[in-house]
Amino acid sequence: AMEIQEARAIQKVRKIQKVREIQKIRTIQRAMEIQEARAIERRDFLNNPDFLNSPGLQARDNKINSTRGFSPKTKQLNISKMKKGQIRFNYFLDQLQVLLTKSSKQKNPALWLYQNNARTPLFMLEALTKMYAGIHDKKKFSKLKEHFKLLEDGLGAIDYYDSFAKQFTADKTIPATVTGYLQAQTREKIQSLNEVLKEEAWLSDDNKRMNKIKKKLDKMDWLKEKDEVKKIAEFYNNAIADITAFAGKSNFHFKNVEADVHELRRKLRWLSIYPQALRGTIQLSKGKTQPKYLTKYLTKDILSSPYNVLSDAGDNGCFLLLEKNYFYALSWIINALGKLKDSGLRVIAIKEALQQTVTISDGAAFKKAYAIAGSNQPHINQLLTNADAVCKTYFQEKNLQKLVIGTAAVK
Repeated sequence: AMEIQEARAIQKVRKIQKVREIQKIRTIQRAMEIQEARAIERRDFLNNPDFLNSPGLQARDNKINSTRGFSPKTKQLNISKMKKGQIRFNYFLDQLQVLLTKSSKQKNPALWLYQNNARTPLFMLEALTKMYAGIHDKKKFSKLKEHFKLLEDGLGAIDYYDSFAKQFTADKTIPATVTGYLQAQTREKIQSLNEVLKEEAWLSDDNKRMNKIKKKLDKMDWLKEKDEVKKIAEFYNNAIADITAFAGKSNFHFKNVEADVHELRRKLRWLSIYPQALRGTIQLSKGKTQPKYLTKYLTKDILSSPYNVLSDAGDNGCFLLLEKNYFYALSWIINALGKLKDSGLRVIAIKEALQQTVTISDGAAFKKAYAIAGSNQPHINQLLTNADAVCKTYFQEKNLQKLVIGTAAVK
């Protein structure tokens, strides 16, 4: 009798657990359906600002709620208590944590991180901290930025020497001493990053560095979505003004590949990284008219570039809208300056290798570097002249000033 009673009790418990599990699954499914419906509405809104004023929207909205068993009040509940800003940070912090945990089990963590694209989440986190330092707590976010920048710079240094080392290894005309120096520098930068990872506790078993960062973010007084988007728009416009001033201060006569061309490209590139980092808050919208001169920027490579595909609007309710074709024009100028920069740095890398392996003056090193690089290698002065021309046209057309359309919100 006791065994029968015990069996019935177990069966009853299992039945209750099964019912609860089914209820939990249904709740999650309902939440996902609502989130999907919101995403569709936001996409429609961005494509047609008059959409939300259409008479059929409210009727359709009520029908969705009634068929799914949700009241209008329930629909407005926020699934997460965290503000949008913190959610963005956590998204990329979680990506970085996965990579750090895996790298900690490798013999060479820094090399593994470099080979597994850890630079991307670090770029996103650096972009977020740059922006939030401008719209939120400057001191706290600037300090966080330095942590991410230290790692990203380390990976960037590895990439610089490794990319040229691999490129030159495949070119039999490049002396072995040059390639050997670049390979040695790659190993040195990898070791330096390994030391940073250890000293800054990025690889500790208790995730000390990451937990410390998340605790700081938990204590932030995050802005409401509407207020935050308004400040993001101001930040974006201020960044555009700073870039325009930087580009025009020399009247488009650049003198240095690194200090002028590369630095301008860095500043422009952040304008294209912010939309990716904000995960749906910035959306592209096509303007009513398109000047003919924009056509030269709308190349096949630019239009098909994965870097120009922004995150879906998701469950965001407020947006910063950028004009689509001017965003593509931004991508074009970043790409054009990148090619000129890389060509110039190729000569500079060879020159550095020569001066670090033999005693030779700057002039003689440049002369020899051009000879090694081959007859197809443009001289740096020509690259700077090309950069002058490209930038002068782009900035005189005031393309950056036409990039931001404004803010919008789903009512």
